[in-house]
Amino acid sequence: MKHWVKIAILVLSLAFFGHSCGIYSFSGASIPAEAKTVSVDYFPNHAQLVNPMLSNNLTNALRDAMTNQTTLDMVEAGGDLTFEGEITDYRTNPVAITGQTAAMNRLTITVKVRFSNRIDDSKDFEQSFSRYEDYPSNQDLNSVQESLTATIIDQLVEDIFNKALVNW
Repeated sequence: MKHWVKIAILVLSLAFFGHSCGIYSFSGASIPAEAKTVSVDYFPNHAQLVNPMLSNNLTNALRDAMTNQTTLDMVEAGGDLTFEGEITDYRTNPVAITGQTAAMNRLTITVKVRFSNRIDDSKDFEQSFSRYEDYPSNQDLNSVQESLTATIIDQLVEDIFNKALVNW
């Protein structure tokens, strides 16, 4: 079989499969074909220890993931797919004790998420997601906080995205 015929068959097969089962992206997202919009509400920080940039950074990272990894249009509110929630915990704890002192500390961030799918409400969920990063105890949290929170936010956004949109 000629090379172009094989490619045509592959493209037609993928088009048929994608049309029959929803929209698929290279990120692995499975989005109902009827879904056209997504909204991500601001995630306020209700943790006892407040990082003043955390709410903005988390909200923007989740919005960016929806914009960059799906074909959905971002709307202010009332999207076909809606994310809302709050940061419920932001804390640091010693994790590796050597003698009387901690060798490592752990920064943990927990986010409660409510996801609504107006097309298929069986996909709705309310769940807490938690991630952490360890850092040497001889480093002050303020000196490593920005890089640690960026890494944790990336992990949380990936977890939230996968739970809401990846049906593996």
